[in-house]
Amino acid sequence: MRILVTTTGSAGHFGPLRPFLEAIRDAGGEVLVATRTSSAEAVAAAGYATWPLAEPPAAERSAIFASTRGLAPVQANERALTEVFAGLDVHAALPGMFDAISAWSPDVVLSEAGEFAGRLAGAHVGLPFVKVSISQYAVEEELLEQTDAALARARDAHGLRSPDREALAHFTLMPQVLEQPARPGPPELRRFRERDARTGGRGLAHPDPLVYLTFGTVAPQREFFPDLYRAAIDALAALPVRLLVTVGRDRDPQQLGSVSANVRVERWVEQANVLRDASAVVCHGGSGTVRGALAESVPLAVLPMFADQPHNAARVHELGAGIAVGGIDELAGAVRTLLADERYAARAAVVADEIRALPTVDAAAQQLIDP
Repeated sequence: MRILVTTTGSAGHFGPLRPFLEAIRDAGGEVLVATRTSSAEAVAAAGYATWPLAEPPAAERSAIFASTRGLAPVQANERALTEVFAGLDVHAALPGMFDAISAWSPDVVLSEAGEFAGRLAGAHVGLPFVKVSISQYAVEEELLEQTDAALARARDAHGLRSPDREALAHFTLMPQVLEQPARPGPPELRRFRERDARTGGRGLAHPDPLVYLTFGTVAPQREFFPDLYRAAIDALAALPVRLLVTVGRDRDPQQLGSVSANVRVERWVEQANVLRDASAVVCHGGSGTVRGALAESVPLAVLPMFADQPHNAARVHELGAGIAVGGIDELAGAVRTLLADERYAARAAVVADEIRALPTVDAAAQQLIDP
């Protein structure tokens, strides 16, 4: 079976797809990833065949994202979703998406929830569609009407036929405990977890706990770098901890200046390996970071900025698996509390248990390859 995978390509969008794609390939499926030209190199470096898609000028995308600053989260998300992901990106990517379908003849289109050209092109030619949600379902649901309207405009502009079938399948890595209780998602949404990757126990004991500080991959490309990072380091370095900071592949750690002996700054690390030894995570509230930390029973201090992050921060706080903070001045106190009060780690472990109870992504691959 040939599966055309479509994604915007950023780490937060492509990352949740990778466990599924690995399982699909191991089950005998073929995978081609269609993504924006600016993301194709990183996707290819991860070991996947790619089909680069045209994209709108970076300045146009950046201007829309910049215009969301200061807006309420729902308004900011609506503008980014309808004007960029379901707007500019769709119009630029559709010709290349049809070329990929024509040249490669896939059996199925599998798209993450932020990429829309794949599902539109696939529906036009009658291909079945698989959706992979990458955040809380409530984040998608609150903007479904606006998204549908934007996609209707795109279909009209390109003369596309409307979809005539429901999604073949709807997958997510988000456990139900991290969903908003009032909006957990439709009945057909199937939940999975990554394969077990642990090869041993935690590392050697150390007198000072490890705190992992990450604001994801988008924040360092915006106005948050370097000032936010420097302020967070200054707030946390005085604690009796080992502080590991990542700033993204495109940023130079030297831009942060000198740091104390208990601080290590890297562009990028393998998050799963770090989380095995971390006692607390300080982060932005990205879905992958939150889910990954809680899967290892690590509590979080969450400083949300945009997109789905406020939703995740609120849910972590509600569960008692971490603390939602309102500013840098609250970080040190939050980390002290997480390290001193064992109840936070215990509640994170409850989430970890629910994640471990889910079937692995191999079950999702089997559903597609041998339904």
